[in-house]
Amino acid sequence: MTLTFGLKTTPMHVPYADIQRVWLEADEFPQFRDAWLWDHFLPLIGPKDGDVLEGWTLLSALAAQTTRLRFGLLVTSNRVRAPAVLGKIASTLDVISGGRLTMGLGAGGTHQPPGAGGIAGPNPAIAEYEAYGLTLVPPGEGVDRLRETIEILRGMWTQDVFDFHGRYYTLEQNRNEPKPIQRPGPPLLIGGWGNRMMRLIAEYADIWNISGPPHTDFEVLADRARRLDAECARIGRDPATVSRSLQQLVSYDDPAATRSIIRRAAGLGFDHIVLSLTRPYPDRAAQWLVREIIDPVLEQTSAA
Repeated sequence: MTLTFGLKTTPMHVPYADIQRVWLEADEFPQFRDAWLWDHFLPLIGPKDGDVLEGWTLLSALAAQTTRLRFGLLVTSNRVRAPAVLGKIASTLDVISGGRLTMGLGAGGTHQPPGAGGIAGPNPAIAEYEAYGLTLVPPGEGVDRLRETIEILRGMWTQDVFDFHGRYYTLEQNRNEPKPIQRPGPPLLIGGWGNRMMRLIAEYADIWNISGPPHTDFEVLADRARRLDAECARIGRDPATVSRSLQQLVSYDDPAATRSIIRRAAGLGFDHIVLSLTRPYPDRAAQWLVREIIDPVLEQTSAA
């Protein structure tokens, strides 16, 4: 197994110039395969009046300034943009970037109990969606809507004229030109952990992503990996064809602890690690990640 790495700059309480600085630096280091943003409109933690930049707009700006990095949102909320509008946005960005987009998708805002997803307290999507006039849906409906979105994206990325009649979405005579440079479309990353999501991931995803400790402990990670294997077996898919990606917060004070988590995750079969930077970003953040996290892990992995 070849371990690959990305980084994530969560655009919350962080100025644009800092995010831009990290991305441009990371573009110079081949140790980073990709870079990621998120898809929220309000801060999830910290002061409620803090800055948050819109994900796809920011992604377009950074994609136009980089030349090598793959990129995406970890992950796009399926509750925010109409599926075909999202497909048009993604097609445009893949063209702008010369074919470097990875399509990160999640169910988005659904009714969840307090503490879901490892985020302490009430579901932050409640306030966020109320503030932006969006609606939460039951988890099952969220997964079903996501399935329809994936089918719409595939259709409009590959067909000249495309109709779709689903339970939640309808398209008549969709034309989407130019098509994405990547054919049949950008790779699909799906983030999630529930049983229905794991089934969807087995059916459609090129990459599965989940958050690591402290949001998700290793017992749960191992259980979800086994669930993905079982869902792949159910449909006759080789589990090795689904890349397993872990989003992991980085400790600047204790990089050894972060390295330990990564090595343990690799032992569970995770082959891609997204190193999530916490604010404020240090100077030469990408170089620090390479020196303190990536190179030591790869050296130990190759020596094992």
